[in-house]
Amino acid sequence: MISDTVKYLKMQSKEVMVDAEHFFDGYLSNREYAMDCLKTAAKAGADVVVLCDTNGGTMPWIVEEVTREIHKALEPWPSVRIGIHTHNDTDMAVANSLAAVRGGATLVQGCMNGYGERTGNANLVSIIGNLQVKLKYRCIPSSTLSKLASVSSFVAEIAGQLQSPSQPFVGSNAFAHKGGIHVAAIRKMPESYNHMDPTLVGNKMLSVVSELSGRGNILDKAERAGLTIDKNIAGNVLARIKKMELEGCAFEGAGASVDMLIIRRGQHYKRPFQVLEFSVISSNRGTQAQDMNTDNEDYGNCQVNQAIVKVNVNGVDQITASEGIGPVDALSHALRNALEAHYPQLSQIELEDYKVRLLEPATARKGTLSTTRVTIEFTDSKGNKWTTVGAHSSIVEASFRALVDGLEFGIVNCSEEGCST
Repeated sequence: MISDTVKYLKMQSKEVMVDAEHFFDGYLSNREYAMDCLKTAAKAGADVVVLCDTNGGTMPWIVEEVTREIHKALEPWPSVRIGIHTHNDTDMAVANSLAAVRGGATLVQGCMNGYGERTGNANLVSIIGNLQVKLKYRCIPSSTLSKLASVSSFVAEIAGQLQSPSQPFVGSNAFAHKGGIHVAAIRKMPESYNHMDPTLVGNKMLSVVSELSGRGNILDKAERAGLTIDKNIAGNVLARIKKMELEGCAFEGAGASVDMLIIRRGQHYKRPFQVLEFSVISSNRGTQAQDMNTDNEDYGNCQVNQAIVKVNVNGVDQITASEGIGPVDALSHALRNALEAHYPQLSQIELEDYKVRLLEPATARKGTLSTTRVTIEFTDSKGNKWTTVGAHSSIVEASFRALVDGLEFGIVNCSEEGCST
């Protein structure tokens, strides 16, 4: 069957790859039969024989050893290439792919970001990064290697998946550093804590601000944002960050809030707007009387959220109001109503994601006074993203703090053509 199928396809001038499903398990169970299958394909003219770890349970040293044996056995057919196809059931798909290449494989099958059945297929992003950057194989043109991060992100978006920030090579955390000593060392010698130049794969190094940070983190972040601050200002920002983290904020994933803490301390910085006061009313608007002692899930026909905001822009006080789907949406619309006439770039900015975390469990003592942390992700019309954070015992206050940071960041960094984040 193998011989007839391969010969027929070759007669049709097709490139023929023979995927040997369950090969490694079969080879270890019946070496002679598994080898005969590959030799038959080679004799019939197959271009590639692909060794498949279908169950994803083979260890890398076995993959390398077996691939070497196959490579030697197929020497009489030098035109036949060896391929590898692995699954990630034991978290070895990338390691097994690299092991097969060491054993003589020249074709690697996989999926971008490791997508696939069960626990996934071999992650082509990691395979390309390791083979081309670390092992110096030429997998793709050097000119396109720097697009690896953007392609990975694009595929994740098309697949409707969130890209893991911890994904090797291309994740936002792949070259992020938060330890004060680490950042101080990186500022002097980047290779001291980076295993490679992140720009080779289209990524970038980040200095993350957290409870572990020192002044070096602040100075580095300011420098990367094109800001000039001295050590005294950096120390002031760091002290403020640590105080806010004690109050519930977490800045590790909210770089835009850190940027605003730095920017606002600039000698010549004038805030584009000042919020003087705000209020939010949430109510259910019903059309008929309800028995409030019943178990009805909704005592009204429509929930209404109304926000009123008083802001000062260029020395002029202004009061605006708006309704929204929720309290934060209403506040966002009210703020925009006041600001967009002065800062039209805000029309390009959208609230992309909103997350709430209750930091302390409600107890008899604390009750509803538990601290709430809110993170908001913003995006512009070109896909640039930034995240802010707020914390308070009131979820509305926490949300508003993050909202103000995000919109002010957008005003500072964006124009009507787009943002530079």
